[in-house]
Amino acid sequence: MDIKKTTDSLRTASQKLALQNACQKNAALNAVADALDKNRTSIIAANDTDVKNARAAGISESIIDRLLLDDKRINGIIASLREVIGQTDPVGEEVAGWKTPNGMTIRQVRVPLGVVALIYENRPNVTVDAFSLAYKSGNAILLRGSSSSYVSNVEIVRVIKEALAAVEGGVPEAIELVEVRDHDHSDVDQILNAVGMIDVCLPRGGKKLIQNVVQNARVPVIETGSGVCHLFIDESADLEMACRIAENAKIQRPSVCNAIECIVVHNAIAAKFLPMLEKTFTGRVKLHADERSYEILKGPSTSSGTPLFPATSEDFGNEYLDYECCIKVVDSIEEAIEYINTHNTKHSESIISQSRANTRLFQSMIDASCVYVNASTRFTDGGEFGFGAELGISTQKLHARGPMGIKVLTTTKYLIDGEGQIR
Repeated sequence: MDIKKTTDSLRTASQKLALQNACQKNAALNAVADALDKNRTSIIAANDTDVKNARAAGISESIIDRLLLDDKRINGIIASLREVIGQTDPVGEEVAGWKTPNGMTIRQVRVPLGVVALIYENRPNVTVDAFSLAYKSGNAILLRGSSSSYVSNVEIVRVIKEALAAVEGGVPEAIELVEVRDHDHSDVDQILNAVGMIDVCLPRGGKKLIQNVVQNARVPVIETGSGVCHLFIDESADLEMACRIAENAKIQRPSVCNAIECIVVHNAIAAKFLPMLEKTFTGRVKLHADERSYEILKGPSTSSGTPLFPATSEDFGNEYLDYECCIKVVDSIEEAIEYINTHNTKHSESIISQSRANTRLFQSMIDASCVYVNASTRFTDGGEFGFGAELGISTQKLHARGPMGIKVLTTTKYLIDGEGQIR
């Protein structure tokens, strides 16, 4: 990849977009949504190639689920894109404004970042999500997906570019996809070192990818995080509710970053709750239990349908991304909070409790981008938060935190109007 040639083209495209109003950008995005609908057959066919290759390579079905596109998921992609179209254009929004004593007017307004790079794994729906957010916020985007989803991404980007080229005022140069070659990551190194050419880079994927970007990038990075999410069952919890939420948060889509990886249980209700949980998970989830939970779960009152293993130190803080979960028993909410803050990735945590004091303590003291009370962590998602699409879940504390929508791809600048004032 010629990184300078590519980013120069993207820079020019971002400058064109910066001059467009919301109506022009929305018209282009509507054309893309229509094109995705009309080309769903070719997109699904391309995706089928990726899925077959992934299965042949021995990739787990839970990871293949992240890769898969079908009519239902394409409908979801289009719906997310339509939701982005319906959102207020953030560019030009006045964040603050005031008049100085000498008569100058100062306004702080939102502006695009410019050229954005996204390095991501598996999920081809991210291609559309990232493009739509970038385009709506006036940014050009460089996409570097994984080899496992490359055929899908090529077809999706083809459809997007052709749609933009066909609509008046469309800017097809605002999106570029890096050609991916197996076992060659030199393009990633070029992106991470493109100082002055790329304004921000976002990694979206597993722990190894994110660490590589964060540790080696010389361009600014907005860090998304892997999802080691916890569910704490307090001593005052509604245990039936806790089982339903645990089932949803672990089993609905175990390969996603907002699925739980560890269930923390108060000792006061462990003997009653853990057999209920084991029954809920029977035959579906492999459990890695700490010493106290293992003693309860291996007893005769529990069924034999759930694989049970003594937990090791590697299980605590592990992101399984599969039908596996670890169990930890604690003696107090304070111990639960300390344990979670030690082992989490600052993504999403939840408490099941009927105690207002305990839920407020949990929300105040847990260090994570999203902290839930009596709800599944699976709601940490741009669509569920009303953002339409998302760029990922930021687990850092500067610039952005939590699900990242349109405004994350903007910064601000000050516009100062005077009448000849000098200092």
